[in-house]
Amino acid sequence: MGCCGDDDDDAPAHDLLQPLCSSSSADTTISPLNSNFSALLCKDTLRAILQKLSLSDLARAACVCRLWHAVASDNQMQIQAFISPWKLRHMVGKPTSSSFWRDNSLSKFAISHRLSRSDSIASLAVKYTVQVMGIKRLNNMMSDHGIYSRERLLIPVSNPEILVDSTCYIEVDTHAKREVAVLYLEGGPDSNLNSMLHRLTTERGKKRVIDSLKRSMHVDDGTALYYLSISNGDPRAALTQFSDDVRWERQVSLA
Repeated sequence: MGCCGDDDDDAPAHDLLQPLCSSSSADTTISPLNSNFSALLCKDTLRAILQKLSLSDLARAACVCRLWHAVASDNQMQIQAFISPWKLRHMVGKPTSSSFWRDNSLSKFAISHRLSRSDSIASLAVKYTVQVMGIKRLNNMMSDHGIYSRERLLIPVSNPEILVDSTCYIEVDTHAKREVAVLYLEGGPDSNLNSMLHRLTTERGKKRVIDSLKRSMHVDDGTALYYLSISNGDPRAALTQFSDDVRWERQVSLA
């Protein structure tokens, strides 16, 4: 019988966990770090030990041998190691890549903010106590005008206490072009978010017009699409409206 009551036939443990050294002396003290330590051949015991590790240490443990890799790579084990430092209640969703679990720094989290017409990047930076450039960088924005084409922005998390006892959703943001753990302060994720934008950008003719506007305005796709939509598909009217907005912003900043 092997440890944990396994039959000997089920314990090709010598293949999974080769001993580092051997000794015939009964007085030899075997360190728990030594793979001769028989308890480490039991998955239940090994799981109880590894679940105490941080995310980075758990990744290192997965490189020890096949048995340790099987236990350390368990999805629930990775999720627990990911959320434990931030005292999250739950994580919803499955990442597109297993590498998502390798880093659980604060930059891996973001707050979802549903935009209103009165919002600006500066006002959101003040509201959430973050840097303007932090919002732009997280959302992959080239200019402030990018806010007009979006239904939401991702806001960097500046205070980790906001994550305590909360639920985050693993999402790939189409604008930010990155996978993050998103916190919704009100409600939950909207499955129809940006669906209209996706449909419009797949139309070949409109795509060519948007590319032309983007070059003329020196803006991103979303901003060009926004001005085209509020101008009823008239590229000249879109350029005029964009120029008026830029002129107004300059006057306000000078004032």
